[in-house]
Amino acid sequence: MDKVIKKLSQHNIFNACEESMIGRLCAEGREHTYPKGTILFLSGDEAKNYFLIESGWVKLYRETLDGTQAVVDILPANHIFGETSIFEDGNYPYSAEVVETAIIHSLPLRKLKTEIEKNQTLALNMLNAMARYRRRQDQEIEHRAIQNAPQRIGCFLLRLTDQKPKEGKITIHLPYDKTLVASRLGMQPETFSRALSKLKSATGIEVTGATITMDSLDQLARFSCAACSSEFPCTDLKCST
Repeated sequence: MDKVIKKLSQHNIFNACEESMIGRLCAEGREHTYPKGTILFLSGDEAKNYFLIESGWVKLYRETLDGTQAVVDILPANHIFGETSIFEDGNYPYSAEVVETAIIHSLPLRKLKTEIEKNQTLALNMLNAMARYRRRQDQEIEHRAIQNAPQRIGCFLLRLTDQKPKEGKITIHLPYDKTLVASRLGMQPETFSRALSKLKSATGIEVTGATITMDSLDQLARFSCAACSSEFPCTDLKCST
């Protein structure tokens, strides 16, 4: 429990919240290890839990009437998802699938809802997190209109790190199935591969299989954020989903 409390306390939603309150939220939490391909829940299911990813990757998606998947997001470790279901008539607004073996903590939504009803700080944090997510969605619409494919990949990579520009060398591990990332960014797999090669040439990042390394975020941020209305927006807008 101490491990989960520490991770939650570092999340925007629980900023400035008392540790005792976070402890109450974790009291009935459960840790599970899920293999790739596990469906955690489907869109429209009754929402009983929200989730914290300790390791691995989770895909959030919706399906069209013809069975095509629209990827909403691909979340790495330390992200929370499913918590906004308490504002969605108690149902999950998307489906969730484990796309790389993951350790995930499930936490009861009823406890979170109870705390929100009586804790103004937590309620305001939830509203702020939802506003930040909306801003990110708005910027993604902007990016698709004015950014080229390499820049959009760069923005995606920036959201996967907690570091700021000029903080030194970093390593990012993508899901092995890069078609997921391509789908998330609205690209065909072949377009994604060509764009990643161009991004490598433009910024000096190194790509080895599913691992990307760079000396710092500075050059990647300058290249990716050149066609954006905010300075380094992708590092600024990391939030839960």
